[in-house]
Amino acid sequence: MNADYTANATNENARRLQNTLYLAAKENPTRKFHALYDKVFRKDILQEAWTRVKTNRGSAGIDGQSIEFILREIGEEFFIEEIRQQLMNGEYRPSPVKRKEIPKSDGKTRPLGIPTVRDRTVQMATKLVIEGIFEADFKDCSYGFRPKRSAHQAIKSIRESINWGAAVNWVVDVDIAGYFDNISHSKLMKLVEERICDRRILKLIRQWLEAGVMKDGVWHKTKIGSPQGGVISPLLANIYLNYLDTIWEKRFSHLGKLVRYADDLVILCRYKPQALEAIHVLKAIFGKLELTMNTSKSKLVCLWKN
Repeated sequence: MNADYTANATNENARRLQNTLYLAAKENPTRKFHALYDKVFRKDILQEAWTRVKTNRGSAGIDGQSIEFILREIGEEFFIEEIRQQLMNGEYRPSPVKRKEIPKSDGKTRPLGIPTVRDRTVQMATKLVIEGIFEADFKDCSYGFRPKRSAHQAIKSIRESINWGAAVNWVVDVDIAGYFDNISHSKLMKLVEERICDRRILKLIRQWLEAGVMKDGVWHKTKIGSPQGGVISPLLANIYLNYLDTIWEKRFSHLGKLVRYADDLVILCRYKPQALEAIHVLKAIFGKLELTMNTSKSKLVCLWKN
């Protein structure tokens, strides 16, 4: 069979599945989904997951198996089938992520967690299955790491609010201290469980959160956090901060407009008292999520100061 035809077919199957689950979740905001795990090890879903992981490239995890190694030494079909069997038989166990320090502009480093290619493939398959469910709940103010959304759109939304008569005079620019490293596993899982009750899917996510980190040959336990670098991490991060988006939309939108890109967010306010109250509210919501505002990087800006 033509390789391009197969790739297009698996992509279309994945898209169809995502759309079906999205529509079901949108139609019933309180529905919990239970029959999902068997879709993760569907051959077409795993094939699409592998195609996306392969396209995204990335280096090898702690097992040293790069994408090139898998293509050359293992073979795509064998690699996918082996994963499928492990998932079907309940034998899949994730490996610890490889910790790599990425230099930042301020001279500090940002920790990056690199899962093995096998784990990235399973994470991608799981993401393909569950993403549509949570997309049905995500708010319009959220732009980061979502299908058909971008940083450019977030910036455009901010500019339009400022320039087109929305009377924005004050901007609360917020940085969350070490966001990905401080996500509470128990609270994240409670938020996931609001939509998913398939125990095997929940077990997969817990295993990734608790797989630990290998640094300089030493294993470190992960009690909190979701490592940046994992395929599933951006989705989990959005699920966690969707709590903030939802609370803000329901109770505090009168204070100002929230625009969020992953863990970067701004509140666009008309008056200074609203901006000051917004800061107070954000700190309270962060407290419930066991997060803290980075006061050295967060700031309150007056747009029209001479």
